[in-house]
Amino acid sequence: MNDPVLETRGLKRSFTQGEATIHVLRGVDLTIQPGEIVGLLGPSGSGKSTLLQAVGLLEGGFEGSIRIAGKEAAQLPSGGRTEVRRDCLGFVYQFHHLLPDFNALENVVLPQMIHGALRKEADSRAALLLTALGLGGRLTHRPSQLSGGEQQRVAVARALANRPALVLADEPTGNLDEATADKVLEQLLELVRGEGSAALIATHNERLAARMDRVVRLHDGLLEERA
Repeated sequence: MNDPVLETRGLKRSFTQGEATIHVLRGVDLTIQPGEIVGLLGPSGSGKSTLLQAVGLLEGGFEGSIRIAGKEAAQLPSGGRTEVRRDCLGFVYQFHHLLPDFNALENVVLPQMIHGALRKEADSRAALLLTALGLGGRLTHRPSQLSGGEQQRVAVARALANRPALVLADEPTGNLDEATADKVLEQLLELVRGEGSAALIATHNERLAARMDRVVRLHDGLLEERA
């Protein structure tokens, strides 16, 4: 039996503001199996981004266990955390964070070359992903020449470029109008499923979350399975 792609146990995170301590995560237990797409619901300020930062190994200060692809990652040194992020994770943020001086194809090629891919292979993989997202005719356009929805599609392709075991998406359609958000999310889900990756997708939109395999809700620092 394959290990879970992600398994957290007793994950906690607190912040100090003046004399007050704010407990954002109070002991989060979460398991995601290979190929499973999980929606993470919760209002703004509930800690969804904090949870994604934790499992994405983007900052320290957390207590508890984080296992990614069977490997305990929470206490790894900086170099080890970087390797896990590079080899196992893909990220899609609310803001696309594309490199403005590179075109769509190059934005998806670059992370592959950092990962060790040859340029020809990276070009082919990038073109395949972007075409699947409806951007086959926009490969040489820079971000400033793309609409908001197109830019976010490039970010989706970039997240999947290195075939990650787990995609982490933080309100990936939060800056888009409803019609564009629906289309981008549908393409994200289709591509993640087609690639065989798992995903944890944070959103406050219950209608969009309903399209995922399973939904959990972050409430008072703990996760609850949605009935």
